Amino acid sequence: MSKKWGFLGVAAAGVGLVAASDLMQKKHSILRIYPVLGHARYSLEKIRPELQQYFIERNWDGRPFSRNTRSLIYSRAKGEIDTTAFGTEEDVYAPHHRSLVHSLKPKEPPAVPPKVRVGGPQCTQPYDISLLNISAMSFGSLSARAIESLNKGAKLGDFAHDSGEGGISDYHRKHGGDLIWEIGTGYFGARTPEGGFDDEVFASKAVDPQVKMVSLKLSQGAKPGLGGELPASKTTPEVAEIRGIPVGKTFISPGAHSEFDTPEGLLRFIDKMRTLSGGKPTGFKLCVGSRSEFLSICKAMLNTGLLPDFIIVDGSEGGTGAAPKEFNDHVGLPLSEGLTFVHNALVGVGLRDQIRIGASGKIATGNDIVRRIAMGADFTLAARAMMMSIGCIQAQQCHLGTCPAGVATQNAWRQRGIDVEDKAQRTMRYQQATVAAALKLIAVMGCEHPSELRPEMVRCNQGDGKPVTYRDRFEWLRSGELLSDDIRPSWQADWEAASTTKF
Repeated sequence: MSKKWGFLGVAAAGVGLVAASDLMQKKHSILRIYPVLGHARYSLEKIRPELQQYFIERNWDGRPFSRNTRSLIYSRAKGEIDTTAFGTEEDVYAPHHRSLVHSLKPKEPPAVPPKVRVGGPQCTQPYDISLLNISAMSFGSLSARAIESLNKGAKLGDFAHDSGEGGISDYHRKHGGDLIWEIGTGYFGARTPEGGFDDEVFASKAVDPQVKMVSLKLSQGAKPGLGGELPASKTTPEVAEIRGIPVGKTFISPGAHSEFDTPEGLLRFIDKMRTLSGGKPTGFKLCVGSRSEFLSICKAMLNTGLLPDFIIVDGSEGGTGAAPKEFNDHVGLPLSEGLTFVHNALVGVGLRDQIRIGASGKIATGNDIVRRIAMGADFTLAARAMMMSIGCIQAQQCHLGTCPAGVATQNAWRQRGIDVEDKAQRTMRYQQATVAAALKLIAVMGCEHPSELRPEMVRCNQGDGKPVTYRDRFEWLRSGELLSDDIRPSWQADWEAASTTKF
C-alpha cells in the first residue's frame, strides 16, 4: 500500500510541476489558461494529419493524392489486382470531372509499349523515351536507398530516371538505369568553386553512356522563381561533396541562372551543353509564368536557329520540393494551362514537330498519361507516384528529414526500412502497369498509337456539370499562325511584347 501511495505522490508532484511551469510560461496562452490539460490539445494537433488521412478523409477527396489514387499506385507496385467493383465513387456530374471518349470500334493495344524519339535536327544521339518516366528528385532530397530503388526499377523496366538538380550520385550509377541529367541554377555536379558552370567537369560526366538526355531547369512547379532548397538536416558530408556546398547548412540555389540572362543566351547555353555532351538530346524544364517570356524564347529559336530537343512543362501543382506556402498555392500555371500553352506556342511558330514536350505534375494513372498526351505532350514524368511505389505514405514531411517511410530523408535508421531489391521491383511493376493501362485506354478510344490522341477525345465538366471536350475548353493555334498577319487577339499582345534580347 505504501508503494502505491508513494507512486501516486510522485505522479501528483510531477503534475504539479507541469502545472506550475504552464502557469509561469508566457509563450502559450492555452497552457497558461488550461495548465496540464492544454497539452492534450497540442498532442492531438501533432497527429492531426495522420488522424485525417486514416480515419476521416473519404476515398476520393484526399490531397494532394486521394486514397483511391494512392491505393491504385500501391496495388500496381505490389503486382496485385488493380480493378474495382460496384461502380465509381466519383461524382461524374461534378465540375471538372473528366472522361475519355471511347469508340465503338476499339483497337488492340500494342504488344510492346511504344516509345518517343527525342532528338531534333541538331542532336546526333537521339533517345527513345518511355511514355512514363521518373521525374526530377535529387539525392539529398531523397535517401540513398530511395534513389537506388528508383534507378534499378528504371533499369529493369527500361525507362528514364531524372536525376534532379542535385547532381549524379553513386546511387544513380550503381544499377545503370538510363539518366536524364538535370542541371539547375546551382550547377551541382558541374559547378566551379565560385558557383558557375564548369565546362570540363560537365563534359566529362555528360558523355557517360548512362546519361541519355540533359535537362536545364529554369523553374519547377513547387516553387517557380525560387532556387532549390536543401534543408540543413539533409546537407550531410556526402551530399555536400556531390553538390560542392557547405556541410550542415541550408543551401538555397539562386533563383536565376548566372550563365545567361536573355532568351538567345539560353539557347546558346543549351546548344553548348548539347555539344559538350557529344550531341545528346538537350532541353529545358519550366513551370510557365509569363506568356510573353516563353514566346520570347520561341522568337529566339527562330532568330538563332538553335532549338532545344525537348521542353518539360512542370505544373504549379508542385512536388516533393520544400517551398513557402504562398509559392506552392499561388505561383505559376497549373499543368493543363501550361502544357497547352507551350504546345500551341510551338505550333504557332511552326516548330512543334521538331521539339518534343514532356509533362510533369501529378501524373499517377493511365488516365493522366492519356489526358496529357491529348493536350499536347509526347511523354510524361512522375515524381510523387514513383515515391509511393517504393513506400511513400504521403506524410508530407519531405522537407523535414523525418520521412517515416525512409524515402525523403538522410537519416540512416529511417531509410534502412527500404529494401532496394524489393522496391526496385515495385517501381518497375507500377510503371509497366500504368503504361499498360494507358495503352488500353488509348485502344478503347479507337487509336493504335498515342500520337493519334486529339483534344476532342477528352471531356471535362463545366461548372454546371455539362461536359465539353478539350477542343472547346482550350484554345488551339494553327500551324505557323504567330508568323502570319492573322494572329488571334488573345495572343497578339503577348507575341508583340516578346523580345529575343530580354525576358
